[in-house]
Amino acid sequence: MKSIQLSAGTVEYLDSGGPGPTLVFLHGAMKDALVWREVVAGLPARYRCVRPTLPLGSHRIPMEPEADLSITGLARLVAEFLDALDLSEVTLVQNHWGAAQIMLAEGCAERVSRLVLCACEAFDNYPPGRPGRASAAAARVPGLLGLAGRALRSPRVRHRFATADPSAGRRIPPDLVERWLLPFASEAGVRRDLAKILSERHTPATKRQWAAATDFPGPVLVVWAADDVLMPPAHGRLLTDAFPNARLVIAEHSRTCVPLDRPEVLIRELITLPSV
Repeated sequence: MKSIQLSAGTVEYLDSGGPGPTLVFLHGAMKDALVWREVVAGLPARYRCVRPTLPLGSHRIPMEPEADLSITGLARLVAEFLDALDLSEVTLVQNHWGAAQIMLAEGCAERVSRLVLCACEAFDNYPPGRPGRASAAAARVPGLLGLAGRALRSPRVRHRFATADPSAGRRIPPDLVERWLLPFASEAGVRRDLAKILSERHTPATKRQWAAATDFPGPVLVVWAADDVLMPPAHGRLLTDAFPNARLVIAEHSRTCVPLDRPEVLIRELITLPSV
């Protein structure tokens, strides 16, 4: 695992180092870069696959205490990451959260030439679904995330938490359960970072940022999960219709975490994604 110092703090990442095209993979809450491991393993070696671990609850290194970890701040952090590694003509592949839409709205996606929007937050669906809204409410209760962290120090509780994860349709491998939950359980700074994100309140004006930026000219692939309980089914079609050069693929027998549930769908679609 490599690391890079950004304005918000140290961000760890994986880089396959292939000659290109460059794919940057963004994970969702309580996951890290390894959620994409089966997808990356199935891609031809010519692709350069870059996978940052973002401060979304499973990162091992807490961000600076004053870091802007609002949704907009996180999107700007992704843009800063692309700048710092001098990545260009990037295919940005996101799952669970809506970094690409915010980057487009903020005008900081100039290094991105193609988008893959995979079962992600969009429009007014933030936090996503009832579980997301419950987590956001819990983050605003003083001390509650600390209690959750102490509870997750128990292997039995971690196992139960993972099996109840509404974003995954298949059993999460034990090594990923430990990797994704132990940082939250053991590091107060990680819980502080997640609390910043979850406790952010959105007005109708800020929620409109989740609408797609319709002037993005590059190819857009929207992959929506057929069994998703977090992302509304209609949003897949709405996102597809919002871009001038977009195509919709439905991942059957999958929930939000398509890279874990149906990696072969993403491998097939990424290989056939048209060039700019």
